Amino acid sequence: MLARAISATPWGIEACPVDVEVDAHYGELPSLRIVGLPDAAVRESRERVRRAIRNSGFRIPPNVIVVNLAPADLRKEGNHLDLAIAVALLVALGELPQETLDRRLFAGELGLDGTVRPVRGGLAIAELASRRRFREVLVPVATAGEAAALGKVPVVPAATLAEVVDHLLDRRRIEPARCTARPADAGDPAPDLAEVRGQEAAKRALEVAAAGGHNLLLIGPPGSGKTMLARRLPGLLPPLTRAESIAVTKVHSLAAAVLPRGLVGRRPFRSPHSGISTAALVGGGSMPRPGEVSLAHCGVLFLDELPEFRRDSLEALRQPIEEGVVAIARTRATLRFPARFALVAAMNPCPCGHRGDRRHECRCSPTQVERYRCRISGPLLDRIDLHVEVPALELGELRAPAGEPTSRVAERVREARSRQGARFPDGCQTPVNAALDPRDLARHAEPDDAGRRLLDTAFERLGLSARALHRILKVARTIADLAGSEAVCAPHVAEAIQYRSLDRRVDP
Repeated sequence: MLARAISATPWGIEACPVDVEVDAHYGELPSLRIVGLPDAAVRESRERVRRAIRNSGFRIPPNVIVVNLAPADLRKEGNHLDLAIAVALLVALGELPQETLDRRLFAGELGLDGTVRPVRGGLAIAELASRRRFREVLVPVATAGEAAALGKVPVVPAATLAEVVDHLLDRRRIEPARCTARPADAGDPAPDLAEVRGQEAAKRALEVAAAGGHNLLLIGPPGSGKTMLARRLPGLLPPLTRAESIAVTKVHSLAAAVLPRGLVGRRPFRSPHSGISTAALVGGGSMPRPGEVSLAHCGVLFLDELPEFRRDSLEALRQPIEEGVVAIARTRATLRFPARFALVAAMNPCPCGHRGDRRHECRCSPTQVERYRCRISGPLLDRIDLHVEVPALELGELRAPAGEPTSRVAERVREARSRQGARFPDGCQTPVNAALDPRDLARHAEPDDAGRRLLDTAFERLGLSARALHRILKVARTIADLAGSEAVCAPHVAEAIQYRSLDRRVDP
C-alpha cells in the first residue's frame, strides 16, 4: 500500500517541504530502505521509527518497505523527518487512513519509546505551513511554543507517537499551542550604563554608535572598561520590531545551543572567542549553518582582543558589514544568512597593553606597536566608523557618582533614529545613517562651508580613504541628529573626525 505525508527539512534559515512516500508490500526478505538523498541521521531513522512504532503498541509485519523522500535532489539532514515517516508507515500498514494526513505537516524526532523529541527550526516550519496553507502543524512539545509564536497556523504539540495517532483519529484531540511571545524583559535585567564610572568620551561614542547604527572600535589598556561599555550597547538600541524578532528567532532556532521557547524579545549580544574558526564566525560547513555574525543579527557582535583573531576570519567580516548578509557558496546552491549587526571591537593600544597608562611602563617600540596594529587590515578599519580611545581610569573617576542611566540615553537614541527614519523610504530594512549611500550623503549629510573646509584639511593631513571620508560624513549626520540639527555643521564634523584615531600615525 502506498502512503504519503508532508514534512520539512532545514535549508539555510528556511524550511523546505519534503514529501515522504512509503510503499509496503509482502516480499521474500523483509527490509526498510530510505531513498532520496538522506544524510546519516536520516538513514538511522529506520531503526528509531521501527522501534518507536512497536513500543507505541503497533505491529510491523515482515514487509518490504521503501521510504522515498522527495525531491530527490535536495539533501535531507537532521532529525525532522522521523514523525512523518512513522505516520506514513502506519497508513501504509493500514493503521491510519490516508485522509488523516492530508494538509497536515509533521516534524519531529522519535525516541525508541515513541516520545517526540525537539527539532530545530520550529518557526521556519510554521512559516512554511502558513505559506502552503496547511490546516495543522504537528511538532514536539518543546518546539511548539516557538512555532506557535508566528500565530498564523494551528500548532499541535505532540508528546508521543501514540498521542499523535489518537489525535489524527479524533479519539483524543490535542489542543493547539497558544500564541505567546517571550517578553522583552524576560530573564536577568539588562546591564545599565550608569554602572560604568568615568569614560565620558567613550559613553558619548557609544551613544553615537547606537543612534546611527555605526560600528565601534574601543582602544585602551586592560581594565579600562571596554567590555563593560560593549555589553551596554544592546540596551541603548530600540526594542526589536515583530519582523526583527521573527528573523532573530529563526536564526537562533537553527544554530543556537538553546532552542527559544517563543519569539526572542531582546537584541542578541554575541562575544565569540578570538580563537574561533572562520566557519564558526561567519557560517559554513558541509551543510552550511549560521555563524556568530548571523546569531548577532539585529543585535551586537563584540570582538574582544581584535588583533588576536585570525586574519582570514577578520577579512570574512567585510561582506556582512557592508551588505548585512552572508552568502555561502556550495556546489549545489548558494545559501544566504542574515547578518545585519552592530560591530563593537576592542583592542589594546600596544602588544603589552600599557601604552598611555601612566601607572604601568610600556616597553613596546613604535615598530612593535605598528606591527601589532597592522594585524587589522586597512580595508577593515575603514569599515569601522568610530575609533575611540578608552584610557585607564584614575581612582577619583572610580569613586565618582553614577552617570546617566541607560533609559535616558536610549530616549535620545530613539529621538535621533526617528529623525533618520523620516529620510528613508517606507520598507527600508535599515533606516539608520550607517546605511546612507553616496547619493543620500550628498542629499542629507553635506556639511556647511566651515565643515567642508575642516573635512578637506583632515582628508589631506590624515591620508583618509574615500570610504573613511564617507564614514565621517555619516557619523557627523548622526551627531547632528542627536543635537536636533537639520544641517551638518563644523562642530559635528569636528567630533566625527576625532573618532578616527587609528587613521593617525603612531607617535615615536
